[in-house]
This record gives sequence, C-alpha cells and structure tokens, in this order.
Amino acid sequence: MKNTILLPYIAPKNVATLAKEKFDAFVSDHEMTTDEIVQLANEKKPQGMIVVPKQKFTKDIIAKLPNSVKVIATSSVGFDHLDIAAAKERGIQLTNTPDVLTECTADIAMLLLLNACRRGREYLEIMEAGWRKPFSQSEMLGIKVSGKTLGIYGMGRIGQAVADRARGFGMKIVYCNRRRLSPELEKGASYFAKLEDMLPHCQILSLNAPGTADTRHIINDQTLALLPDDAVLVNVARGSLVQEEALIRALQSGKIFAAGLDVFENEPAYDLRLKEFHNVFLTPHMGSATRETRDAMGFRALENIEQVLQGKKPQDALW
Repeated sequence: MKNTILLPYIAPKNVATLAKEKFDAFVSDHEMTTDEIVQLANEKKPQGMIVVPKQKFTKDIIAKLPNSVKVIATSSVGFDHLDIAAAKERGIQLTNTPDVLTECTADIAMLLLLNACRRGREYLEIMEAGWRKPFSQSEMLGIKVSGKTLGIYGMGRIGQAVADRARGFGMKIVYCNRRRLSPELEKGASYFAKLEDMLPHCQILSLNAPGTADTRHIINDQTLALLPDDAVLVNVARGSLVQEEALIRALQSGKIFAAGLDVFENEPAYDLRLKEFHNVFLTPHMGSATRETRDAMGFRALENIEQVLQGKKPQDALW
C-alpha cells in the first residue's frame, strides 16, 4: 500500500505526475490556506506533504495536524514560514530544497543588477510610450557594470553563483559572511567580517543571506548611509533584510542610483510607493521561476519525503 501525501498547492505537472506514481497523492487545484490543509490532513491522515512559502506553518497550525504526519517538505530553500521547534516537538521532520534553485536565483540577481544599472525599466517605459524623441549623449545615462565592485552579503551557494556570474563582467568581488570561505571558494574575493566595514567599498550591493532575526532590517538608514553615493542595491534573498522605509528615503534623496528587487517586506501586497520610483526594477519573487527549477524543487521535496518514510535521515533535514 502506498503512503498518502498532500500537495496542497498548484504543483508543476511533472511534479504532480511523479507524486502520483510514488504515493497515494492528493494534488490540489488551488493554493490552499493552512486552515484548509489542516482540515484535509485530518480527513486523509497523510504521512507527508509538500508546502510552499506562502503557507505559514506556525506552532498552532502544526499542533492541529494529525499524528499520521511524519514529514513536511517545503518546495523552497527558505524555511522562515515553518516553526522548526514546534515540528521537532511533535517529531515531524522538516526539509527544504537547497542547491536546485541556486543557478536560476543567481540568474535573476544578474537580471535585476543589469536592469537597475542600465535603466531597463525606464527604457522600456520610453519604448512603450512610442519613443519618438531622440536623446542627447548626456540624457538617460546608466551606470557601467563592467569593472565595478560588487559586495555580496551572504556568500552561500547563491551568493557564490552570483559572484561567478559577476566575474564574467570583470567585476571585483567583496563579501561578508558568517565565516570566511576557503581560498578555492573565494576565488580571489575579499572577505569582510562586518557588513559595516564592507559597505563603503560596494558600488553594487547584492543581498543573498537568509531571512532570520539577525538579518532583519540589516539594510536600514545607517547601513545605506555607508554605501558610496550612486550605489545600486539588489535583493533576491528575503524582503525582511531591507527596511523599506529607509530604502524609500534613500531613493528620494538620491543616495542610491537604483535598486533591483525580487523580494519585499510584505508579499504579495508590497509597498506600492516602490513602483513610483522609475529607477527601481521590480519582479514578483520569481527567483526560482523556471520550468526546470520548479520541477527540480518538487522532485527534491518528494525525495526528502520518500527518505523519511523509509526510516532514513532526509538529505535536506532542517532539524
């Protein structure tokens, strides 16, 4: 008899197909709320489930799950929507999906970086309005990317992949991380133990650290003031890293040249004031949004569930 699992979100077709091959899988036709998930779980008594970041598994929600649930696998690298302590207390294993989304998230970081530096949103607006007006050699000028110093806050898998791409543009890499990398991983990058010491060197700053209590609002009025004038900010990590009120003030004052943002403090109801700045290039949290990567994330989550239900330690255990 197959184990029962839930996919209470709109899963990619290939993920849903594999889930049904391996398990007695319920695949939802909509993004279910956590209350709906709890109700369904108590009806079907599943052994596992795959969830997504918008589904917040708090202590109260986890307490309402049936005893049948042995594993909750999030189809994401981030796991700030899961209460690890509460799950551990109930003996429910939690897993995430690192590695498989590294490359595509780094790609979108470069997309944001290039569009912010080269005024991509403004150029598109000009073309959509019909253009018709020629520009002089002193108008609508962007910032040259090649040769700039890129500061990376959070030099994990994604930060390192961003650095590799930036080297293709001849950029100098500096980074701040909890621990210094080995020379073979640094690849010539310069290490700073403190963010405040690195920021004055960052003509472009890329945020690639996880969203934790320690990193919340790490970008604020004080840290933005440490950046060189006309710096560019890129965030593909978590919206909680940036105090958006401070960012708005830096945009209003002209302290920073532009920003490229894929994540926000409140999603999907982000602060609409940000879109009023034409030098801010915005995307709706789509770092991993390619067919290949979303399939790989779902497959990885299924592997983790399978490992737990076979009595093994999952490859991506969160506790």
